[in-house]
Amino acid sequence: MALAASGGGGAGLRTVMVLPVLLLLLPGLAARPAGMLQPRDTPSRERRELGGLWSFRADLSPGRDAGFAQRWYRRPLRQTGPVIDMPVPASFNDITQDPSLENYIGWVWYEKEVLLPPRWLHGDPAPRVVLRFGSAHYYSIVWVNGVQVVEHEGGHLPFEADISSVLQGSPGPLCRITVAINNTLTPHTLPPGSIQYMSDKARYPKNYFVQNIKFDFFNYAGIHRPVVLYTTPAAYIDDITVTTTSSDSVATVQYQVSVVGSTANSLSLSLRDQEGKVVATADGPVGELKVLNPNLWWPYLMHENPGYLYSLEVQMQAQVGRALLEDVYTLPVGIRTVHVTSSQFLINGRPFYFHGVNKHEDADIRGKGLDWALIVKDFNLLRWLGANSFRTSHYPYAEEIMDLCDAYGIAVIDESPGVGIKLPESFGNKSLQHHLAVMEELVRRDKNRPSVVMWSVANEPASELPPAAHYFKTVIAHTKALDPSRPVTFVTDANYALDHGAPYVDVICVNSYFSWYHDPGHLEVIPLQLTAQFENWYKTYQKPIIQSEYGADSVPGLHSDPPLMFSEEYQQAMLREYHSVFDKKRKEYVIGELIWNFADFMTNQGTTRVLGNKKGIFTRQRQPKAAAFVLRDRYWKIANESSCLPPVITSHSLFL
Repeated sequence: MALAASGGGGAGLRTVMVLPVLLLLLPGLAARPAGMLQPRDTPSRERRELGGLWSFRADLSPGRDAGFAQRWYRRPLRQTGPVIDMPVPASFNDITQDPSLENYIGWVWYEKEVLLPPRWLHGDPAPRVVLRFGSAHYYSIVWVNGVQVVEHEGGHLPFEADISSVLQGSPGPLCRITVAINNTLTPHTLPPGSIQYMSDKARYPKNYFVQNIKFDFFNYAGIHRPVVLYTTPAAYIDDITVTTTSSDSVATVQYQVSVVGSTANSLSLSLRDQEGKVVATADGPVGELKVLNPNLWWPYLMHENPGYLYSLEVQMQAQVGRALLEDVYTLPVGIRTVHVTSSQFLINGRPFYFHGVNKHEDADIRGKGLDWALIVKDFNLLRWLGANSFRTSHYPYAEEIMDLCDAYGIAVIDESPGVGIKLPESFGNKSLQHHLAVMEELVRRDKNRPSVVMWSVANEPASELPPAAHYFKTVIAHTKALDPSRPVTFVTDANYALDHGAPYVDVICVNSYFSWYHDPGHLEVIPLQLTAQFENWYKTYQKPIIQSEYGADSVPGLHSDPPLMFSEEYQQAMLREYHSVFDKKRKEYVIGELIWNFADFMTNQGTTRVLGNKKGIFTRQRQPKAAAFVLRDRYWKIANESSCLPPVITSHSLFL
């Protein structure tokens, strides 16, 4: 064991254990705030992005603990040793020519110095100043001017800290933000992993270790999403929760608003349509708004005006001392309902068929870092494809991506980072408690999004293990308690007769790769095996089924006739075999098909992966393979069959 010290400011110095000389183990997370409203500029709030170049240093000491032992957070990072420029947001792995950084495991350090506006420091009263990270992978500790302000476990959800008191105690307007991030995965993280030390000194250097994972995508690390400073008044709107119902010509928007800092003197709400017209008003922290002749939120290709969003403006006044403070926050609201029967998925009472994709936050150079050009390109490709949905495989995506799903009408199965849960120890109480906390963070962030039509708590766990029954019963029940308005699932690749988690889901999501991982090269087995898969699952559970993954690798430009594995023709042929079965079963109880994958993506190196996973219908650079055109023809055909739009939709009539 090795010892490392962390802490700062008035909190004093704490000694904590590093195990196995890599991951800082802390006795508990900082108390989670009740609300996590997405930062927005409003009449009472300011928002400042801190993207760009940050100073960066990897801790290359044998125990990865020099940064804590030497307290790098106490002074500018450049004074502790050599630093390099690192773009934020971005993964750090592919930015340099240093191969040791490409596969680095352990602590890395980031730093940014920011000059703050005087009004943020000397207002009367001074505003509340919050530092927020969209995500950083995986474990983060943050200091401001040498004072620890927050620590967070998890690589895919936002975390923040009120830094007002730290700034008010600083001598000047300079705000030095220092972040230590550790990408080590253990059997109890989400996703899980393990560290393996190689003890054979004849084959490996001293202290040599590798990070083992049970998932098939690269464990990119760094500050992946925007870092922002934002302000609120000292008394402020902390959280808003909305749920919607509709019937005939009236919709109801139920709401609950929480306020922090003082009892609100007044709290008023106004719901505006897209033309800015007020269509409903209400007062008080809990209540409902009635909307006559509402414009419902519809998925893409299900309505001529998909993704319709109202704006809910919440205004608060509160007396704090001698000051009357005002806070304003505007929340996009989509009015829609979701309901699941034994054979259908209904949105606004109409059957919805998922014809979409699985994706990854993944691209050249930036890794999992948020990139606006890439995001917009992907949405243009989704709409060109005729896709109406995707799953956030296998972790929550950036808020910026979810915003566009809301606005464009892309239905989302919102998935937690519960991928690779394979080891028995990952089903224990320690893992379970962390999984419950992650679901709380995910629901808190995305609960108001109309695009989110279902939660997925995991992907391909070892759900055939006996402990999986209690584990998934607990996680799913907890998620339903947090949000009773949406169905909950997880994605299985287990045998239907052995799966201990399936009894608790609302929709069966099943992955299968017939003629690829099973009977490779034998396309002729697909009709029999896929049909049996669907019939066995439905007979056992009487629940609607989504084919949540299927596909084949194809190397762009590799051709073969007759079709052979890895050729573009084989990928096309496999899709067509699956589609013929889908067409029979979607008339009964199959409610969706999600191709694996939207685009090629990076994985760990291995003998079965040539620069990543090639199951994309687009290349990693977003160029179409032949399979993309097969899928496009199919998705537009399905859209035309199910559409009630006059005239019949064409692939050029909407958004193209």
